[in-house]
Amino acid sequence: MPKRTATISRKTAETTIELSLDLDGSGKVNAATGVGFFDHMLTLLGRHALIDFSVNAEGDTGVDAHHTVEDVGICLGLALAQALGDKKGIVRYGHMLLPMDEALAQVALDLSGRAHLEWHGAIPGEKCGEFDTCLGREFMRAFTQNGGINMHVDLLRAEDPHHALEAIFKGVGRALRTAVATDPREKGVPSSKGVL
Repeated sequence: MPKRTATISRKTAETTIELSLDLDGSGKVNAATGVGFFDHMLTLLGRHALIDFSVNAEGDTGVDAHHTVEDVGICLGLALAQALGDKKGIVRYGHMLLPMDEALAQVALDLSGRAHLEWHGAIPGEKCGEFDTCLGREFMRAFTQNGGINMHVDLLRAEDPHHALEAIFKGVGRALRTAVATDPREKGVPSSKGVL
């Protein structure tokens, strides 16, 4: 099987990002975005997906973290799509019901090439330390749009914003781990259309 890797470089007036990814890794993540809480969430996502990736980002965090978080989502989505190639032999679908203390998140995703994000349930609180909790959704929106992912996120309950976001990011990682896996019985593209 060919290596499922990708490297993305993106430079705008707001951010400069270098990202490399290996779908068949062991969950090693090196995240240096300048946004500590976001680095923590990315590390959880990669660890639970068993995807190796490295991301270095410089952004206008003096304004806020929005552009950095969104643009890393764009780059991670682009890298995922590139590494998946024609998607032959993949499982395609993944889901996870994930508890994190009092928080419970449900994630279902399809690597269909048809980008869509459904997000239900409010993060309890506007801040997690210095991190704007609404940026969790912004990251997932950019990730799904650029990765061609149909993703449904349901935060079923939570009292702590850190636990809520952690349950979601871990849940996405676990669902992604299943979806990108190869199925030895699947000889082509997992679609009746023959293409994804």
